[in-house]
Amino acid sequence: MPASEITSTFDRPYRPAAIAIANRVGRLLSGVGIGGRPITVGDVLADAQRKMGLHDFGDEGFLEPLEVLVDSINREAALNPVGHMIIRGRIIGVLANKLVTQNTIKQHPEILDISVEAPIVVAGLARTGTTMLQRLIARDPAIRSLASWEAINPAPPKQTSGRKKDPRFAQAAAAAKGLKYMSPGFFAIHPAEPDAPEEEVILLEQAFMTTTPEAMMNVPTYSEWLEEQDHVPAYEALKRMMQYLQWQRPGIGKDVRWVLKTPHHQEYMDPLLEVFPNATIVHTHRDPLKTSPSLFSMLTHLQMIFSDDVDPNRVAKHWLHKIENMARRTMATRDRVKDKGFIDVSYYDLIKDPIPQVERVYEAAGAKLTPAARSAMEASRKVNKQHKYGRHKYSLADFGMTKDDVESRIAPYRARFSVPYE
Repeated sequence: MPASEITSTFDRPYRPAAIAIANRVGRLLSGVGIGGRPITVGDVLADAQRKMGLHDFGDEGFLEPLEVLVDSINREAALNPVGHMIIRGRIIGVLANKLVTQNTIKQHPEILDISVEAPIVVAGLARTGTTMLQRLIARDPAIRSLASWEAINPAPPKQTSGRKKDPRFAQAAAAAKGLKYMSPGFFAIHPAEPDAPEEEVILLEQAFMTTTPEAMMNVPTYSEWLEEQDHVPAYEALKRMMQYLQWQRPGIGKDVRWVLKTPHHQEYMDPLLEVFPNATIVHTHRDPLKTSPSLFSMLTHLQMIFSDDVDPNRVAKHWLHKIENMARRTMATRDRVKDKGFIDVSYYDLIKDPIPQVERVYEAAGAKLTPAARSAMEASRKVNKQHKYGRHKYSLADFGMTKDDVESRIAPYRARFSVPYE
């Protein structure tokens, strides 16, 4: 398949030779058809504590979400051996970061006094230009974002001040290289570059209350449970991590403003605004008939890395429900606050010329767009062009859906924001 054209073909998962062999050996050693022995909460807690030489996780509110997640993984995810190893390793990594964060904050309680007021939060449906807009705003020297190399390990056991380049950058580069190896076409769908801004949905993993697991694997029990929980503790954990990261890299200044971005927030706007009451929410819009199959394709490709039993139609059905839920919940929040703090941005205006849209965002946020920031954004546009890693091709038919299947679920959203057909 040429690198310039990535099509949605899901007949069977792509497997490089080394990964195929590792899965085969893993099945032989485990004696079963899936990844291996079940993950247990006790084991991952103990492994993280042993790895870091620390024992205090702080607030134990994360234990119930972790138990629900682990149970759902064991019963429903059908991970292959490599997928099982990666997912289990991710859980231990999150727990290790919790241990280090708690230990550091105990030593430096002033971290919790750091201000993270009034972030700019880009929170449209997936594939609506959110990445483009976040990356442009993040080019502003006065704006703080979560770098991909930070997201992979936000709480390093050793401080790295004084080094020219944080060693976590090499870890992130290796992870990106591994992703390219396991799924060569994924970058055309969603680029994951070590030095680019990343979604803070990864930081919400500190509370184990995030849509990341259901993006990576089939965990419907966890997903249903998650939608019914109070997410204020998760956003408080996010704020705590932002304070900790700002303490690690304070160079921008005391009154730094963050730019955040993830579609996850659309289901949980109320708790987000409770924790960040002065946030400016940038609500991006694009025809869901176009964005939905793109999202379905991206997540099917992602899940096929970790499991050999991925049904594209099942992925699409699950995430169409999520899209409807995101739109419905965000509209409910906007009704409650009478649109205060929200600004609407059209994907089509972004594609035509993003700088005027950035200006609108800055005006809504009460921020100053300096000549230096504007120049950095213009330079970025020349490097981060659309389809940089290839063109992603997809259709609703790839997922057993018709236009009516999607339109019937998102019609209120389209009408509310006058979203055109593409």
